[in-house]
Amino acid sequence: MARQQRVDILQKIGRIRNSVVLSYITGDRENVSTRIAPDVVRVIYSHLEIIGNQPRVDLVLYTRGGDVLTPWRLVNLIREYTEHFSVLVPFRAYSAGTLLCLGADEIVMGKMGELGPIDPSVINAFNPQDPFNPSAKLPVSIEDVYSYMTLIAEKMGIYDENVMARAFLLLAEKIHPLALGNVHRNWMLIRSLANKMLSLRREMFTSEQAQNIVDYLTEKLYAHNHMIARREAKEEIGLPVILADNELNNLLWTLYEDVAAELKLAEPFNPTEIIRGNRTEFEVASGLVESECGSNYFVFSGMVERRDYPENGQINVNINKQGWRTM
Repeated sequence: MARQQRVDILQKIGRIRNSVVLSYITGDRENVSTRIAPDVVRVIYSHLEIIGNQPRVDLVLYTRGGDVLTPWRLVNLIREYTEHFSVLVPFRAYSAGTLLCLGADEIVMGKMGELGPIDPSVINAFNPQDPFNPSAKLPVSIEDVYSYMTLIAEKMGIYDENVMARAFLLLAEKIHPLALGNVHRNWMLIRSLANKMLSLRREMFTSEQAQNIVDYLTEKLYAHNHMIARREAKEEIGLPVILADNELNNLLWTLYEDVAAELKLAEPFNPTEIIRGNRTEFEVASGLVESECGSNYFVFSGMVERRDYPENGQINVNINKQGWRTM
């Protein structure tokens, strides 16, 4: 599908919703995935400046997550241009994507729409080393740490300070204390951000309702891969979810499938398939911001090189540049 056909879909969605529509897709293609990150703020700003102030702005979102601070900046930016902001979810809006949704007046979810917990995994210099990759650190899940302490406190049937102290010391032998401190700091940060997002529309939630939403998304969902379908999000969690009707659902799904096909999200990026001879330059797009005003792709560019050693052939991938590009 050409860009103009996607723009036609955005315009049809806008007519149904009486809004101006942008799309933001972070690609989850294996080996060239993208994520919500601060660099997208300027890209979306450029679209909003051309669009100008509007009564309603909708953002079609697909993401597996990313930087937890960026949603707060994005929501505040979009609200500079509109009094009514909605997120439209045709498929996945996980982690930082779910956090972004908390700042919307409405979350319009298609039949395949999914949200997720907002407990991120934390990586810093003090995290455990990956045994399979000496140059990498293992992520530490915030809720895994707190669930471990909860297991000791609750499932043993007693609360004993000495038992808890020994359990913490055992944990600290495996995970550096400064890494655990970073886990707690991020736990406080994510709850603070979620509350701030919800407070942007104070009239929508009582303090008790807002607290229940934050607790549900950070503590009550003990598996980070638990996906929240639209009826659970609406009826159990109490989010301002609108169920897309068949017409809107079909438009959202068609839009997502077209972008997914163009970015080849279902196909791993395999350097052996593109190399010609011993060296081949490549460019691959793995993210998209689009509106009637234009298209911006997140592009990886670099070189694939063949290194032949006696024991085995090796292909090196060198990414020389990555970033948003107007196309």
